[in-house]
Amino acid sequence: MAIRFKEEDALKSVKGVGEKMADRFANLGIFTVGDLLRHAPIRYDDWSSPQPIARMRPGDDAVFRGTIEKIFGRRMFRRGVSMTEAKVRDKSGSISLIWFNQPYIKYGFSEGDEIVGSGKVSMGKRGFFIINPSYEKIDEKTVFSIIPVYRRTKGLSSKGIWNVVKKVLQSVEPMTEFIPKKVLLSENLPDINMSLKSIHMPNDMTEANGAKRRAAFENLFLIRLGGIIQKKRLMDMKSPVIESDIEFAKKLIESLPFSLTFAQKRSLWEIMQDMGSGHPMSRLLQGDVGSGKTVVAAIAAMEAARQGFQTAIMAPTEILAKQHYLTIRSLFGELEYPIAFISGKETIVFYGDGLESSVKRKTIAEDIRKSKIKIIIGTQALISSSKTAPDFGSLGLVVIDEQHRFGVGQRGHIIKKSGLKNSIPHFLSMSATPIPRTIAISMFGDLSVSKIDELPKERKTVVTRVISPDKREKAYEFIRNEVRKSRQVFIVCPRIGGEEREIVSTSGEIAKQEAKTVEEEYKRLSREVFPDLKIAMLHGKMKSEDKRTVMDDFRSGRSDILVSTSVIEVGIDIPNATIMMVENADRFGLAQLYQFKGRVGRGQYESYCFLFSESASPEAITRLKAVALAKNGFELAEKDLLLRGPGSFLGEEQTGNPDLTMIALKDRSIIEGTRRAAEEVIQNGIGFEEYSPLMAKIEEVQKNFHLE
Repeated sequence: MAIRFKEEDALKSVKGVGEKMADRFANLGIFTVGDLLRHAPIRYDDWSSPQPIARMRPGDDAVFRGTIEKIFGRRMFRRGVSMTEAKVRDKSGSISLIWFNQPYIKYGFSEGDEIVGSGKVSMGKRGFFIINPSYEKIDEKTVFSIIPVYRRTKGLSSKGIWNVVKKVLQSVEPMTEFIPKKVLLSENLPDINMSLKSIHMPNDMTEANGAKRRAAFENLFLIRLGGIIQKKRLMDMKSPVIESDIEFAKKLIESLPFSLTFAQKRSLWEIMQDMGSGHPMSRLLQGDVGSGKTVVAAIAAMEAARQGFQTAIMAPTEILAKQHYLTIRSLFGELEYPIAFISGKETIVFYGDGLESSVKRKTIAEDIRKSKIKIIIGTQALISSSKTAPDFGSLGLVVIDEQHRFGVGQRGHIIKKSGLKNSIPHFLSMSATPIPRTIAISMFGDLSVSKIDELPKERKTVVTRVISPDKREKAYEFIRNEVRKSRQVFIVCPRIGGEEREIVSTSGEIAKQEAKTVEEEYKRLSREVFPDLKIAMLHGKMKSEDKRTVMDDFRSGRSDILVSTSVIEVGIDIPNATIMMVENADRFGLAQLYQFKGRVGRGQYESYCFLFSESASPEAITRLKAVALAKNGFELAEKDLLLRGPGSFLGEEQTGNPDLTMIALKDRSIIEGTRRAAEEVIQNGIGFEEYSPLMAKIEEVQKNFHLE
């Protein structure tokens, strides 16, 4: 009897999927049979309509068909990599097909065989080539059809994914439909089982697009409806009433060494209105890099402290958390409320008037439990379920930076440790990643949004340029001149070391096509380019103590150039740094590049951001130019939404397929459809029996979904 799979079955229960392959699928967020079937293709190739090779262009996702003129394999012993290469010709020209670590391929073909397939075209010195294409040998049984192309990972090709998908589709039990029938009919959507088959094995593109539309609708519908339900639940709960004291707030603002912008004052007012309502605040504070979100959150924390409540301010990294601590300490150091910083290595309390002291972890935990310390700053370990996380005495406000949504589990830990009776803390999320209005409305149904959409007057505009490879030496000379003026420089690389080089061959010629690495660039710049300058290195695998030493040296001016990974993306404030140079800039997202750009221009000097790219892709260059031309982060976010095809604007860690969420957010009919459907469910009452599968699915999504 054939095995029947359930959607919750582990993927390794599928015949042919061993531990190693299951680990590779896990890299894509695929752990179960259901996860696999919801891993939608990023596109489809119509193998019945191949392109003439001579008309192909670098960056094309092309379909080829031709005759194998030559096929051979070789092993690169230094790299531990095997390579198979086939030269394929049609009437118009030839192209090289290259597969890494798939030596068996050469045994399946002979010279003169016909082959059809698809992949992304690149251009080398000797012509076109495609790395790891999908393919099929042509014989009398070959059926030219619509072929799905999946997002891949190391050691797992698109074809490998499709082979497992086909096996599962033949044996999976029907899944329970959770979208109400009325919604399926009104929005013209296929049911779940039909859509899963059609999305992976469509008969034509109309069927494929219909299935993808259903999947995109499903993603956004669950998130939108879940947000509305969560907001309704929050409004039924109680939180401490922290009333706004206008005179106290004015005193705090007047003590600052700068003036707040109108947008900061407006956002602060919105936050204080929420905190005084008696219901849990659940608000997102958005603002460009350097727009002054921290000071707004700090004033809210001071208001809470004045009324006897504690505030926990958390950031994703120790570096960013320490930066928040230093900022708040410097701005509000004369007030009587103790401020604590807690990390894996340090426990510090600042008592005001210049008095700061390292305190034993046990002592600081006791002071927090007794509410002696009102403002506690650290990483998200502060609210973890760990026994080392402190218990609070009266936690009235939680501020979390760069993670916009608290999961159900996180809220539970906070409530247990808050020290409050019959109420829960207020929640404020902060983000320097601007989010387009369409996304904010659709994705944050349970969050109110405050926007700081203007920069302080003292912030300098950062001159941004996309630098071609032939201008590299001029850029280095510009950097040298800035250092002569006693300025400092960031240089960002995509990777730490050279352990995952991708080797590319074009018609027998071996070349390296790799991302710049911090370790290699540090050595090269120190020895060959700037041997007379003081260069430091920073990356995430360094020990915390070593990272702190490197940053302290750079902050104090003891080093001129800091070569780093994206670890400096947030939480670094070096007013003397005037140049941000990003290597392989096309490998970073637009929001990330904008964060890098925000690391400079923080002082009194003119500042510059240089984006280096060796990509020949017109799309990549267009995206980089968008960073250079954007007047602010919100404008760039809207541009990013328009520029991206299937992409991970929202990050690949969210539940479901980010490409599908992107489709939904770019399709006004889906946005409107999910709004109508969500309103109908709420109006009918979510307690109806027919909605129980839907509610179960929403609970599942809420446990896993976050946007960061």
